[in-house]
Amino acid sequence: MTPRIYLSSSGLAGDRDLLTATTDRARALIVLNALDGTQALRQRAFQYEAAGLGPLGYECQELDLRQHFGEPDNLASALAQAQLVWVAGGNTFVLARATALSGFDEAVQQVRVNQDFIYAGYSAGACLAGPDLQGIDFMDDANFLPDGYPADAVIRTLCLIDERIVPHWKSESPESAGASAAAKFLKQSRLQFRCLKDGETYVVE
Repeated sequence: MTPRIYLSSSGLAGDRDLLTATTDRARALIVLNALDGTQALRQRAFQYEAAGLGPLGYECQELDLRQHFGEPDNLASALAQAQLVWVAGGNTFVLARATALSGFDEAVQQVRVNQDFIYAGYSAGACLAGPDLQGIDFMDDANFLPDGYPADAVIRTLCLIDERIVPHWKSESPESAGASAAAKFLKQSRLQFRCLKDGETYVVE
């Protein structure tokens, strides 16, 4: 099975082989914008993520959404040259603002017609796949704005799935308490959601 969507609570999980590249010299684009505003973490992140994807057969390159703010057509062209886009964790609301400013959501929808293209992400990258970010404010600071992000930047998700992903549920992560609060809120609000423990994934063929 080759997934079209691979969502993880925390990094590559035990079923990481599902993401194995199916062509030679396959390219993976790594999105780290959920870490914008945390310079020390961001500087180390690419090497960490590439170390996990490289053994699966990918040549890795960073895709910085900030370089495409206001240029959605260029972003779609960049995605069209990749087999996999891997969206790392961090602040989900920062990532959603970067999505809106760059047109990442529209670009992903354009390239998903390619049967070989996979959207994959964990934590914030998994939350971004849902219809909205209701409940995630129990886990992430919804008001944090890194340098270069306008104050009026809207929040936009990818709407790839109908359920809201709640990562780090009942896990050792420091965000586990926030995940429980998010799940409680979503249940009380009668909204569709799916909780993932660290090590669990949600895969769509």
